[in-house]
Amino acid sequence: MAEKDKSTAWNRRGVIAGGAAAVAAPFLRPARADTPLVSPDEALERLMEGNARYVANTPVNTDHSVGRSARALGQQPFATIVSCADSRVAPELIFDQGPGELFVIRAAGNVISDYGLASLEYGAAVLGISTILVLGHSSCGAVSATISAVEDATMPGGHLPGLVNAIRPAVEDVMAENPPDLLAAATAQNARLGAQKARSTSPILSDLSQSGRLKSAAAIYDIATGKVEFL
Repeated sequence: MAEKDKSTAWNRRGVIAGGAAAVAAPFLRPARADTPLVSPDEALERLMEGNARYVANTPVNTDHSVGRSARALGQQPFATIVSCADSRVAPELIFDQGPGELFVIRAAGNVISDYGLASLEYGAAVLGISTILVLGHSSCGAVSATISAVEDATMPGGHLPGLVNAIRPAVEDVMAENPPDLLAAATAQNARLGAQKARSTSPILSDLSQSGRLKSAAAIYDIATGKVEFL
């Protein structure tokens, strides 16, 4: 390994142990985590306004060729969206944002794995994103499957038990309350727990959250109406 490559490798190893402030160093973006371009309140307002345009079918982000050359030079997304992998859930469309505006992490049931946490850390500490929105949605198949697994005391095959166990706490939380719509209640609780995990996982996300540089929120997307309800 060349001396330059060795130096880079050691710098990156040191970043992992050094916490949020050091994460940006090897990516040459040292100021972003301390000085977010968009505050959490501003980011949420932009998301709400974009969703209102989507619901009204009056989008403004329709020409995706605009800014293509500029985007090749780097990215500056203003919010991170953790959403379900459901093909009906497309965050850029739901919030009427163009390419480069949102940092999107997708997984069935909008669960946050270790890889998802690493992506959240990168977005917050390196790209300087100050807002994370965990977005559940109506008729979520992953949540529905988890409810069935809990009620029937059975587990699906393959790698699905890992997904069920990730969503199980949300289902068990609300089952004791006997809600009229168990699926809707569990979906909302799953999003809330995801938002809590996004801001409390140490050391990077929790440090940024405690310093006031990172906030997380939960929301539910209604596939039928297109509306996003912020919880």
